[in-house]
Amino acid sequence: MESKRSARSDDGRNIDPGLGTLSGEGAQQRVGQPDPHPERQPEVWTRRPMESVGDEPTYYDRPVLRQPVWIWAVPAYFYVGGVAGAAATLGAAVQRLAGDRMWGLVVRCRWLAALGGMVGTALLIYDLGRPERFLNMLRVLRISSPMSVGSWVLAAAGSFTFGSALLAHTRGPLRSLGNLAGYIAALAGLPLAGYTAVLIANTAVPIWQAARTHLSFLFIGSAMASAASLLKFMPMSSAEEKSVDAFYTTGLATEIAVEFVMEKQVSQVEPVGKPLEEGVSGALLKAAKVMSVIGLVLALLPGRSRPKRILEGVLGTLSSICLRFGIFYAGNASARDPRATFRQQRARK
Repeated sequence: MESKRSARSDDGRNIDPGLGTLSGEGAQQRVGQPDPHPERQPEVWTRRPMESVGDEPTYYDRPVLRQPVWIWAVPAYFYVGGVAGAAATLGAAVQRLAGDRMWGLVVRCRWLAALGGMVGTALLIYDLGRPERFLNMLRVLRISSPMSVGSWVLAAAGSFTFGSALLAHTRGPLRSLGNLAGYIAALAGLPLAGYTAVLIANTAVPIWQAARTHLSFLFIGSAMASAASLLKFMPMSSAEEKSVDAFYTTGLATEIAVEFVMEKQVSQVEPVGKPLEEGVSGALLKAAKVMSVIGLVLALLPGRSRPKRILEGVLGTLSSICLRFGIFYAGNASARDPRATFRQQRARK
């Protein structure tokens, strides 16, 4: 009996428990952790798909592309990053042209840019899920990757804007160092305000790709208006108000003009431009356009009363937020529409 057991244990069918021990480098890997954002899970087919609809063939009437897995934190980051970049640019411009005469505005711009950089980084990390994922994006700089370049721009802008804000209240060499940091922050601020548009335009999503020549200008104009809108809530001198008003008016005018041209171009292929008029994205973009026009009209009217400035700030802020979320949801709707993908590809031939 014992000999039979021994033969059975040595016939190769039994596994040594020691071989199944997880040790070494592989033991440190994290496995089986659920996604903190369940809305990213792919959609499951619950019915038999149709092979085609009407005379237009589709791939079983299913999306060719998977919509972006980003959550609400990403369009919020688009807005906050735009505010930070535009504020850093305005602060450096006022510092260069006015210096001590409008130093209060310079300080406000620096702190607005610094807070925007911190909040934007937090939103980006929240979307990524773990802080180390943001640090991993800084291991290598790839000029051909908008995501890689944008991560470095955000890191540089955040560092220099925070440093310039801290040193704004000092004197002597430290203040000169803060001024230098303010200029460097402005160099990173302008791409920070618009690189997110390059990021989404560099995808296969039909509506974002069709608007690629205008999105950067749209985001930069909106960023200028949104930064000036927040500054309008703060007390300022008469000279500072004029500078902020000029920045606000220029931003809104750019936003309205570019959005009009962009809509014309995107709507050349009818299914591609549909999200600009329909659904949640259409409602948000229409609301943004109405508030932008009203804000611009108010800015051009004479008078600088406190209620008027606050109303302009509210309209500019809400318009910028609605615009970023509207563009985001338009991309999701466009990715879900197989006709937009097919027709856009055919229109290029």
